[in-house]
Amino acid sequence: MVRIRLRSYGVRLDILCVVACLSTLQAIFVSSHRNYINLNSTGRPLLHEHSIEVLKQNDFGGYTVPALGLYPFQWNWDAGFIAAGWAAFDVDRAWEEMETLFSGQWADGMIPSILFWKASDTYFPGPEIWGTKENPSNSTGITQPPIAGVIVRYLYDCTARTNRRLAQQKVSKLFPKILAYHRWWYKARDPLNTGLVAIIHPWESGMDNSPAWDEALHAFPVDDIPPYEREDLKHVNASMRPSKDTYDHYLTLLYRFKAANYDPEKLYWMSPFRMTDLCTNSVLFRANRDMRFLARMLGKKEEVREINTWLRKGKERFQWLWDMDSGLFKCENQLTGKLSSARISGAFLPLFAGVASQDQAAALASNLKLWIDEVKFGVPSADPAGPVFDPVKYWSGPLWININWMISSGLRHYGYNELAEKIEMDSLTVISESGLREYFNPRTGEGAGGESFSWTAALYLAWLDGEVL
Repeated sequence: MVRIRLRSYGVRLDILCVVACLSTLQAIFVSSHRNYINLNSTGRPLLHEHSIEVLKQNDFGGYTVPALGLYPFQWNWDAGFIAAGWAAFDVDRAWEEMETLFSGQWADGMIPSILFWKASDTYFPGPEIWGTKENPSNSTGITQPPIAGVIVRYLYDCTARTNRRLAQQKVSKLFPKILAYHRWWYKARDPLNTGLVAIIHPWESGMDNSPAWDEALHAFPVDDIPPYEREDLKHVNASMRPSKDTYDHYLTLLYRFKAANYDPEKLYWMSPFRMTDLCTNSVLFRANRDMRFLARMLGKKEEVREINTWLRKGKERFQWLWDMDSGLFKCENQLTGKLSSARISGAFLPLFAGVASQDQAAALASNLKLWIDEVKFGVPSADPAGPVFDPVKYWSGPLWININWMISSGLRHYGYNELAEKIEMDSLTVISESGLREYFNPRTGEGAGGESFSWTAALYLAWLDGEVL
């Protein structure tokens, strides 16, 4: 007997299936698709076993690096997606991933984008450039999309099936830390109390070279920064990475923030780059919903009221990001008050948050179908019909498994199950054909970037485990 639990924003649907485990998962994720993995073969697919091996290979003792060599530390939002994969076969190790991440929390509540737990000379900019040793952790001085609340809710559900008391104990330790992180976001990145937060560096979005940042990033001049040598180009072809000019702008921001000692009260106002990012705000909104569930479970009434205020203000403000002409949500440049003209995959993440109206969801689904029709595998990270689309250049076009997972979850919430299934099957197909790569060419399915990539392995396992965030 298999228990599949599909969650839709506080509503739990338990389906008890008296069928074999693998055929059940096939019914959910492998329907009539031309290139699916045969889950009826003897035993689990080799790729399932390989995904487990990749997580174990990239396990550095309490935390998992995204890819050996290329990314040798613990990344903030990577850790969340990776924990979901660990939960498919070792839920204790999944909790440890999140506990390690939050052991690097700064006193003001921020979780850095990278925690430099062990020395490595294969990544730039490393700890010697960031210079944050006086803080509680040796880390960067910026953050990433706060997926932790979503994942801890997910781990709670996984654990509570067999041991609800243990699940509550685990959550009770992490809940105040995640809440402090969310409070930091609103205090440090929404000082005007609008309901949506800002990112002050493209790296904070997790979508480093997204076309949504191009205009704002190049609106300020590059400072006289020290000479540097990029380590990423020793591992990955330069055509797949951000340009030198873009990197110069990244480092200009870094050195300005460092000069201000990463003081959050200064950074928001001094940064020449300040964007209302769709991904960050969609993830934060969804995390708030999951945190509200956990607060209710823990009996924290005051915290529920606080989170409800965030949700109310955030939902109202999201409507400012809706572009009726294109039928898409768009990022906003807070310094100019204008919406970005770029059409990116983040446009569909308000579905994951649950803030889109039914009419907006219909428009998003229609746009998404057009995008997918332009490529072989969805979802490209930028509009494939757009002027800057590049199918292999990092966040300027490639398909990313973590974004696909969130978009498919959002589509199912709004009832677009067939479109969600298409995305799920495309994801499984590119993984089965090209391996556990960092990202994929949506026109060919060819893998690119890092190899044996942890969140790709983790989300493959999470999908095979029958879970939908």
